[in-house]
Amino acid sequence: MRTGTTLTLTALTALLMQLQGCSTIAPMAAWELLKVGGSAAMAAQPPRPVNTIHHGDAPIKEVCVEYNRELPLDELVPALQAELKTQGVQSRVYDVGAGPSACEYWLRYVGSIAWGVPPLGEGHRPYLSSAALSLHRADGRLLASSAYAGQDTLARWATTRKKIAPVVKALITGFET
Repeated sequence: MRTGTTLTLTALTALLMQLQGCSTIAPMAAWELLKVGGSAAMAAQPPRPVNTIHHGDAPIKEVCVEYNRELPLDELVPALQAELKTQGVQSRVYDVGAGPSACEYWLRYVGSIAWGVPPLGEGHRPYLSSAALSLHRADGRLLASSAYAGQDTLARWATTRKKIAPVVKALITGFET
């Protein structure tokens, strides 16, 4: 979200908090409008992949995902698998070293989570703050890599799938669009 938008939302919030009993807009209704405006601002700036490398191999149809136990974010692997499927790539998940030798391609990922209180939230919750994906041949050669660099805006509260979708697309296609 741009600084101007942030200042506008902050000013509007301060104004709403000053409203007393007689107003034409109920404070809760106005607060709901603010939430919608914040959601629209988040949607206006989709996450972008960064540092994409792609060696232009033939399209991949199936990949084995190496499960990373060091990244405890429950929705990450399902988001990866859903986005791989969107790109026409079937996937299976295995623990490190446990996959079959028949896996021609491996997807590995690392990332970090941060904790914070979402807008209008009541408690801390984790969110994906950064991630890097790499696609390897079975012999370990790197085929492609791409990353998500988190933003310190309301976009950090976007779903993990929304954050990771452009990164998976860049990893498979080579294009950061």
